[in-house]
Amino acid sequence: MTSPLIDGLQYANWSEKVFRQMRAGRVDAVHVTITYHETFRETVLVIEQWNRWFEQFPNLIFQGRTAKDVKKAQETGRTAIFFGSQNPSCIEDDIGLVEIMHTLGLRFMQLTYNNQSLLASGCYEDDDTGLTRMGRAVVTEMNRVGLVVDMSHSGERSTLEAIEHSTRPIAITHANPHDWHPALRNKSDDVLRALGRSGGMLGFSVYPHHLARGSECSLTSFCEMIARTAELMGAENLGIGTDLCQDQPDSVVDWMRSGRWTKQVDYGEGSAANPGFPPMPDWFNDNRDFGNIREGLSETGLDADEIDGIMGGNWLRFFADSFGPA
Repeated sequence: MTSPLIDGLQYANWSEKVFRQMRAGRVDAVHVTITYHETFRETVLVIEQWNRWFEQFPNLIFQGRTAKDVKKAQETGRTAIFFGSQNPSCIEDDIGLVEIMHTLGLRFMQLTYNNQSLLASGCYEDDDTGLTRMGRAVVTEMNRVGLVVDMSHSGERSTLEAIEHSTRPIAITHANPHDWHPALRNKSDDVLRALGRSGGMLGFSVYPHHLARGSECSLTSFCEMIARTAELMGAENLGIGTDLCQDQPDSVVDWMRSGRWTKQVDYGEGSAANPGFPPMPDWFNDNRDFGNIREGLSETGLDADEIDGIMGGNWLRFFADSFGPA
């Protein structure tokens, strides 16, 4: 069995076209966002929609629940879809829903999405107060059932406290080093070192607001950044988490950033002049372009095993260690 190709985060406008592009790119597994600001019931409706897609396109996709499903995807020529939430809104204020969501197939949950939540502080808050009392309790419950703690949109203190409090390695599924590009969402060297020491995973994002020079970022710059991060926290702790939002209308950005929490438009990492989705870099437009990243990594001095790990092998190991009960 060849090393798998796994994407640690996507939020596309899902369609048969996208699913076929996944297969054309030989993508074995994708962690997909099913919640930004949705309540529990609204999240269940999203899962219902995914169930319809699994029925409609059984030769292209199926729901993944364990690491073994990645091997199943390779053997059957399909893509395993793993559910994740970019906010804890789906558990509302009820810790009992952590286990329910895991039973329904959720495998990643962010403790925050930019703002303060009941669990922790987001990266856009002026005052990062760390994990709350409920946050610590929820992390413990997530550890118990096998739901991965994701701190992609969280503040520095909250992220460091999550790494320390969690008894299982956490993930930052889609972000890049802050020293390479100082977006609020990108992570400091202190966070990355702590993540690596704990055995956690970082997925590198190709979303232009997370890239040096944005849409004009070169493949060489991106891959050299990955190689430098390997020196900082170990290549075995790295993967890809593209944050691909393919075919989404610009109106979706309003939901992602503003939800129902504000009457204003929150431009976030965009700008008032360009509030929609930015153009993708020319070397990554869709799921057929992962080969460009592999080729770019081969020019950096990383060896073949390290590259196989970054392109999916490391995520597979992490899935195997993380998705079951403690």
